Amino acid sequence: MAAKSGFGGPAGTAAVEAYLANAREEHRPALQALRATIAAAAPDALEGVSYGIPGFKYRGKGLAWYADFKAHCSFFPGGIAQNYAAELAGFRLSKGTIQFTPDHPIPADLVTRIVRDSMAAIDASGKGTSY
Repeated sequence: MAAKSGFGGPAGTAAVEAYLANAREEHRPALQALRATIAAAAPDALEGVSYGIPGFKYRGKGLAWYADFKAHCSFFPGGIAQNYAAELAGFRLSKGTIQFTPDHPIPADLVTRIVRDSMAAIDASGKGTSY
Protein backbone atom coordinates (compact mmCIF):
# COMPACT_ATOMS: atom_id res chain seq x y z
CA MET A 1 0.00 0.00 0.00
CA ALA A 2 1.38 3.37 -0.99
CA ALA A 3 1.93 5.97 1.67
CA LYS A 4 -0.44 8.90 1.91
CA SER A 5 0.74 12.32 0.84
CA GLY A 6 -0.54 15.60 2.12
CA PHE A 7 -3.40 17.35 0.41
CA GLY A 8 -3.07 20.91 -0.72
CA GLY A 9 0.02 23.00 -1.14
CA PRO A 10 3.23 22.14 -2.95
CA ALA A 11 3.51 18.60 -1.56
CA GLY A 12 0.07 17.61 -2.84
CA THR A 13 0.67 19.14 -6.25
CA ALA A 14 4.13 17.57 -6.54
CA ALA A 15 2.75 14.13 -5.68
CA VAL A 16 0.06 14.45 -8.37
CA GLU A 17 2.56 15.67 -10.94
CA ALA A 18 4.87 12.75 -10.15
CA TYR A 19 1.96 10.31 -10.58
CA LEU A 20 1.06 11.83 -13.94
CA ALA A 21 4.69 11.82 -15.09
CA ASN A 22 4.72 8.07 -14.50
CA ALA A 23 1.35 7.41 -16.13
CA ARG A 24 1.24 5.69 -19.50
CA GLU A 25 2.16 8.20 -22.17
CA GLU A 26 -0.99 7.47 -24.16
CA HIS A 27 -3.19 8.02 -21.06
CA ARG A 28 -1.44 11.10 -19.68
CA PRO A 29 -3.25 13.78 -21.73
CA ALA A 30 -6.67 12.37 -20.81
CA LEU A 31 -5.75 12.23 -17.12
CA GLN A 32 -4.35 15.76 -17.23
CA ALA A 33 -7.55 17.02 -18.86
CA LEU A 34 -9.66 15.26 -16.23
CA ARG A 35 -7.53 16.79 -13.48
CA ALA A 36 -7.96 20.26 -14.95
CA THR A 37 -11.73 19.82 -15.28
CA ILE A 38 -12.08 18.68 -11.67
CA ALA A 39 -9.88 21.54 -10.44
CA ALA A 40 -11.92 24.10 -12.38
CA ALA A 41 -15.20 22.69 -11.08
CA ALA A 42 -13.95 22.62 -7.49
CA PRO A 43 -11.53 25.52 -7.01
CA ASP A 44 -11.66 25.18 -3.20
CA ALA A 45 -10.76 21.48 -3.25
CA LEU A 46 -7.31 20.31 -2.24
CA GLU A 47 -5.38 17.90 -4.42
CA GLY A 48 -3.01 15.16 -3.44
CA VAL A 49 -2.29 11.44 -3.64
CA SER A 50 -3.69 8.87 -1.27
CA TYR A 51 -3.32 5.10 -1.50
CA GLY A 52 -1.33 5.56 -4.68
CA ILE A 53 -3.84 7.52 -6.76
CA PRO A 54 -4.41 11.25 -7.25
CA GLY A 55 -7.56 12.97 -6.20
CA PHE A 56 -9.27 15.91 -4.61
CA LYS A 57 -10.72 16.49 -1.16
CA TYR A 58 -13.37 19.06 -0.44
CA ARG A 59 -14.00 20.20 3.13
CA GLY A 60 -11.93 17.24 4.29
CA LYS A 61 -14.00 14.65 2.40
CA GLY A 62 -13.02 12.68 -0.69
CA LEU A 63 -14.45 14.39 -3.75
CA ALA A 64 -13.04 12.74 -6.85
CA TRP A 65 -10.13 10.48 -7.75
CA TYR A 66 -8.65 9.26 -11.01
CA ALA A 67 -6.13 6.65 -12.06
CA ASP A 68 -4.17 5.09 -14.88
CA PHE A 69 -4.63 1.39 -15.57
CA LYS A 70 -3.16 -0.84 -18.26
CA ALA A 71 -6.11 -0.79 -20.67
CA HIS A 72 -8.11 2.21 -19.44
CA CYS A 73 -8.32 5.21 -17.15
CA SER A 74 -10.76 5.50 -14.26
CA PHE A 75 -12.64 8.38 -12.67
CA PHE A 76 -13.83 7.70 -9.13
CA PRO A 77 -16.50 10.24 -8.12
CA GLY A 78 -18.11 7.88 -5.62
CA GLY A 79 -21.68 6.66 -5.51
CA ILE A 80 -23.02 9.79 -7.18
CA ALA A 81 -21.87 8.30 -10.50
CA GLN A 82 -24.97 6.09 -10.50
CA ASN A 83 -27.12 9.23 -10.76
CA TYR A 84 -25.66 9.77 -14.23
CA ALA A 85 -26.00 6.22 -15.56
CA ALA A 86 -28.07 7.27 -18.58
CA GLU A 87 -25.57 9.96 -19.58
CA LEU A 88 -22.71 7.55 -19.05
CA ALA A 89 -24.04 4.99 -21.50
CA GLY A 90 -21.07 3.84 -23.52
CA PHE A 91 -18.75 3.90 -20.51
CA ARG A 92 -18.12 1.03 -18.15
CA LEU A 93 -19.79 2.06 -14.91
CA SER A 94 -19.59 0.25 -11.60
CA LYS A 95 -20.19 1.35 -8.04
CA GLY A 96 -18.47 4.73 -7.83
CA THR A 97 -16.22 4.16 -10.85
CA ILE A 98 -16.35 5.27 -14.47
CA GLN A 99 -13.86 3.67 -16.85
CA PHE A 100 -12.84 5.53 -19.99
CA THR A 101 -10.13 5.56 -22.62
CA PRO A 102 -8.19 8.50 -24.05
CA ASP A 103 -10.04 8.15 -27.36
CA HIS A 104 -13.40 8.16 -25.52
CA PRO A 105 -13.05 10.56 -22.56
CA ILE A 106 -15.90 11.53 -20.26
CA PRO A 107 -17.28 14.87 -21.50
CA ALA A 108 -15.90 17.77 -19.45
CA ASP A 109 -19.35 19.27 -18.86
CA LEU A 110 -20.53 15.96 -17.40
CA VAL A 111 -17.47 15.71 -15.13
CA THR A 112 -18.16 19.26 -13.97
CA ARG A 113 -21.77 18.45 -13.09
CA ILE A 114 -20.77 15.27 -11.25
CA VAL A 115 -18.11 17.11 -9.23
CA ARG A 116 -20.42 20.01 -8.37
CA ASP A 117 -23.18 17.63 -7.31
CA SER A 118 -20.68 15.80 -5.11
CA MET A 119 -19.67 19.10 -3.52
CA ALA A 120 -23.32 19.98 -2.92
CA ALA A 121 -23.84 16.60 -1.22
CA ILE A 122 -20.85 17.23 1.06
CA ASP A 123 -22.15 20.71 1.87
CA ALA A 124 -25.64 19.36 2.58
CA SER A 125 -24.30 16.64 4.88
CA GLY A 126 -22.77 19.21 7.19
CA LYS A 127 -19.99 16.71 7.84
CA GLY A 128 -17.18 18.39 5.94
CA THR A 129 -14.54 20.47 7.65
CA SER A 130 -13.81 24.08 6.89
CA TYR A 131 -10.33 25.02 5.72
